[in-house]
Amino acid sequence: MLGHCINPAWCFHSSSWTPRGNYIESNRDDCTVSLIYAVHLKKSGYIFFEYQYVDNNIFFEFFIQNDQCQEMDSSTDKWVKLTDSGQWGSHSVKLKSGTNILYWRTTGILMGSKAVKPVLVKNITIEGVAYTSECFPCKPGTFSNKPGSFSCQVCPRNTYSEKGATECVRCDEDSQFSEEGSSKCMERPPCTTKDYFQIHTACDAEGKTQIMYKWIEPKICREDLTDAIRLPPSGEKKDCPPCNPGFYNNGSSSCHPCPLGTYSDGTKECRPCPAGTEPALGFEYKWWNVLPSNMKTSCFNVGNSKCDRMNGWEVAGDHIQSGAGGSDNDYLILNLHVPGFKPPTSLTGATGSELGRIAFVFEMLCSADCVLYFMVDINRKSTNVVESWGGTKEKQAYTHLIFKNATFTFTWAFQRTNQGQDNRRFIKDVVKIYSITATNAVDGVASSCRACALGSEQSGSSCVPCPPGHYIEKEANQCQECPPDTRLSTHQVYGKEACIPCGPGSKSSQDHSVCYSDCFFSHERENQSLHYDFSNLSSVGSLMNGPSFTSKGTKYFHFFNISLCGHEGKKMALCTNNISDFTVKETVVGSDDYANLVGAFVCQSTIIPSESKGFRAALSSQSIILADTFLGVTVETTLQNITIKEDMFPVPPSQVPDVHFFYKSSTTTPSCTDGRSTAVKMRCNPTKAGAGVISVPSKCPAGTCDGCAFYFLWESAEACPLCVEHDFHAIESACKRGLQETLYVWNEPKWCIKGISLPEKKLSACETIDFWLKVGAGVGAFTAVLLVALTCYFWKKNQKLEYKYSKLVMTTNSKEGELPAADSCAIMEGEDNEEEVVYSNKQSLLGKLKSFATKEKEEHFESVQLKSSRSPNI
Repeated sequence: MLGHCINPAWCFHSSSWTPRGNYIESNRDDCTVSLIYAVHLKKSGYIFFEYQYVDNNIFFEFFIQNDQCQEMDSSTDKWVKLTDSGQWGSHSVKLKSGTNILYWRTTGILMGSKAVKPVLVKNITIEGVAYTSECFPCKPGTFSNKPGSFSCQVCPRNTYSEKGATECVRCDEDSQFSEEGSSKCMERPPCTTKDYFQIHTACDAEGKTQIMYKWIEPKICREDLTDAIRLPPSGEKKDCPPCNPGFYNNGSSSCHPCPLGTYSDGTKECRPCPAGTEPALGFEYKWWNVLPSNMKTSCFNVGNSKCDRMNGWEVAGDHIQSGAGGSDNDYLILNLHVPGFKPPTSLTGATGSELGRIAFVFEMLCSADCVLYFMVDINRKSTNVVESWGGTKEKQAYTHLIFKNATFTFTWAFQRTNQGQDNRRFIKDVVKIYSITATNAVDGVASSCRACALGSEQSGSSCVPCPPGHYIEKEANQCQECPPDTRLSTHQVYGKEACIPCGPGSKSSQDHSVCYSDCFFSHERENQSLHYDFSNLSSVGSLMNGPSFTSKGTKYFHFFNISLCGHEGKKMALCTNNISDFTVKETVVGSDDYANLVGAFVCQSTIIPSESKGFRAALSSQSIILADTFLGVTVETTLQNITIKEDMFPVPPSQVPDVHFFYKSSTTTPSCTDGRSTAVKMRCNPTKAGAGVISVPSKCPAGTCDGCAFYFLWESAEACPLCVEHDFHAIESACKRGLQETLYVWNEPKWCIKGISLPEKKLSACETIDFWLKVGAGVGAFTAVLLVALTCYFWKKNQKLEYKYSKLVMTTNSKEGELPAADSCAIMEGEDNEEEVVYSNKQSLLGKLKSFATKEKEEHFESVQLKSSRSPNI
């Protein structure tokens, strides 16, 4: 066999498959490494091997090529399925006659700085081999007592063998020891505090527990050496902690669960719930004197069988902690089994709503690269890692939500270091869990009672469940339906505050279980209404972003699925867990493959393309839920502390506002204490027809800059508002033969779709002289007449003044030597009052003109020379 790295420019020579005694181990870094074996078969046969594959972040494939390096027809058997933690799986493939080149290939994706868990392979068996040229001697640590044996046997513990041995030699049991498959014996070290552990006994009739100390088995240390320690004395008694909530002590040495319909806080006797209330079922483990009956603990290590006989975790009063184990790379496992989850009787479980949750409080004290894994198994099909923590962690809480009524097994696995070693240098590295709480568990107990709605046929303390979407009114304890556009909380059904308002642009489902968008949105802007219809974008949109490269050159892509509106609250975006052909496989949420699917509004997978010829599928890592709760839709760039910065995406080319969809994940992580959030900016772009184009910010090529907030830009013509009357205008043609044509055209550029249609062109009658031209001519004629009348009036008035002046001069000249009489404007005796003739009658303008013309004919004036007869000396 040959193991090598196919990325020599980036990977180190140490990155390879490594022999580990009775199995072989793959690489732990992000290199792509192959284990190759060539065999020639005279007839068809089979290849069979056992394996352990527990980490989704390393991809494991097995395929076969012929001697021309052409991939043979085995694509259906190429992908190796994940195994449960500590379990060995088997894989077999039919081989054709001739040359077969077998490949076991792994590719790791490092999430942060954390190393991946390697793939383990053992017991490779090939049927149909024509011959072998020679027999190989057994390697050190193994033996064979029969010539020509098919395989070598492993030397048991405290024995050893050299190369080609026919039997194993026993070590000196007083001073030496050896592990299984050892090639030599080692000296027993002096005993230290790392070689023993303590346990608490069950409570006795006096309410006391004893602290017992035991050596870690198998014991390899010596107590008789000078610097060795002795086992501390056992038997010290301490007071037992109280029972856990929901349990009671009836005077015996153990705690018992409260009967159905009763409750207890763990310190008092079980009492029935009062009328109008019901038990709040679940589990709350906060006192750890004995391991609860639905929990178990174990230790697992592939290459260290002494771990199998030990408990992985130990109870310690107010907490449960990781045990000593056999070596530092052991997996210390704690399991909690829950047969199912159901909501309270006063709250019906609507599809897709939260049925329960599990929460725990823990802390980690580590000096090495320790890791704590939290894993979930659904219906005992496969165990998937939900979250993990590395290094020292302060006391903190973690919550996982349950949306499916199924059988669950929750697993906590702790490893002090992932480096292959059999010593116990980090025995003091420990994880402590202080409390574990599971709500709405089917077989749970009650630590308290909660109010429930009263019914007309109620008897005793039984409760009648409220219909879907109803809360319990506080004063009368009656069921009341939640107001429109609100959803009912899954944790509180008591009081109107249990009805949570939906976000902007969203509505509630008929049973008030979720809030969702119907893909229609309206916005008022400058006395204008903008209406959007995103229904053509309601199907799932996809984005393949990349490629990106790890620090050692492995290429991968980020694949996103976005369900913009979902379907009345149902999450339509699906991502496949583990390894699959995501481009071909058709799956539906709720099917038997539920454990391998992630349903959400937005989800993400990490894709690694295959480099082998003839391979059509792609590798998909464990998918991540980015958003499973719809918050709202608005033109604003901020909603519930989610902000889209202005410089995150290019400036829009039009004045049509962008519409923003906001989502959130209900599950929190250590790095995202408020959960992950997602914002999708919908932008009107008439050049992007159909589904349009989805992109991520240029400064955050993975869609996120911090791993918690994700941003997307979706450009499409379908994101433009619906057309209204403001989006088109009329064009009128010239009058032809008494007819005028009116056409309607869209405003350019056109920033709308659908909506109203353009009106049909219309014909209307027109005249030769325009109406306004007639009006102008009339106004001009009236103005001219008015000016002529005013001119005549002022000219006549001027003639009268000249006449009076002439008479005044003549009067002055009539008597020479006399002083002229004083000027007067008064009417002289015998003088006609001509002013009265013209003005006193107050005639109309036409009458004045007629009177003036008549008087002009009758009066004649003589010309008088205005020459003074006075001497110049006067």
